[in-house]
Amino acid sequence: MSRRRRGVDGERRDHGGQAGEEGERRWARGVLRVAYQILVQSDVEMYEAVLPLLSDSCEIHLWPEQEPPVDTDYAAIEGLYVYGHMWLDGALMERMPRLRVISNFGVGCDHIDLDGARRLRIPVGNTPGVLDATTADMTFTLLMAAARNVVRGDHFARGPDFVEYDPSFMLGQEVAGSTLGIVGLGRIGYQVARRASGFDMEILYHNRNPNRRAEEELGARYVSLEELMSTADFAILTMPLTRETRGMIGRRELGLMKPTAVLVNAARGAVLDHEALLAALQEKRIHAAALDVTEPEPLPRDHPLLAMENVIIMPHLGSATVQTRDAMARMSVENLMAGLEGREVPYRIV
Repeated sequence: MSRRRRGVDGERRDHGGQAGEEGERRWARGVLRVAYQILVQSDVEMYEAVLPLLSDSCEIHLWPEQEPPVDTDYAAIEGLYVYGHMWLDGALMERMPRLRVISNFGVGCDHIDLDGARRLRIPVGNTPGVLDATTADMTFTLLMAAARNVVRGDHFARGPDFVEYDPSFMLGQEVAGSTLGIVGLGRIGYQVARRASGFDMEILYHNRNPNRRAEEELGARYVSLEELMSTADFAILTMPLTRETRGMIGRRELGLMKPTAVLVNAARGAVLDHEALLAALQEKRIHAAALDVTEPEPLPRDHPLLAMENVIIMPHLGSATVQTRDAMARMSVENLMAGLEGREVPYRIV
């Protein structure tokens, strides 16, 4: 997968944010000559704020494809910087005897073999907290857009069929005063609940453990998954992807939902059975769905979900703001440099 980044003026920019042929030549060589040996795993062009934070202290080797590069001296690699969602397994880590740290650009680390890193005693860092609010903003945006036919209405208003106002046309679902169900009320889920409280929504949630803070501050009520799916007007998925949550929402769970209900997935694509979702939508057993993530990502261009009017699909934009990406860049490089320098990784998960 390839995607070019452009600057605000539309000019193509290299990873360091510099325009022109010099930037192209720097990356065409695949290596920047500095100190620590870093392997950067990325199948898309890195966010422009990352490289300037690394370039003064690291010699950077690129891993731009799904398969590991064959011309890299793995025995020399001291740090792994993971940007994107390519799989990183323990077998590859074992080929790097000098590997001191793995730093992930983002919170979700389901694409990293954490058990392998733990076994090899390699610290892994991510970027928690910084993207909670902005991801919650997108989650609630998707909820509102699906409830009120925003995307479908925009397309209709631009087309030739919109010739007069019809007060009975394209009626949506009320948001204020409705019931919100959150599956996975962690940091992001809590921020979604905060936004829901401003709409006077009743807040239900299902979690591995009760969230006392959400109960005390927002009046959230812990319920079983079955009660949440059958009661909620809007069911929001914000749980992490684990062995337990993979495929957690399938035909049985979707079958419990009201025919007027909306499903929003802001977690990972694999927590949701897409074939079961397709069937529920086609059979009008639920009103609509809004997906920031899919499995696979992206969906095949001929996938039937892409053709459905009552489905909104985003290209994984949950935390995609300039401010959040800048903060993620700083945090991920902090993790990397701390591990390389023998210090405690500040945002360590393994």
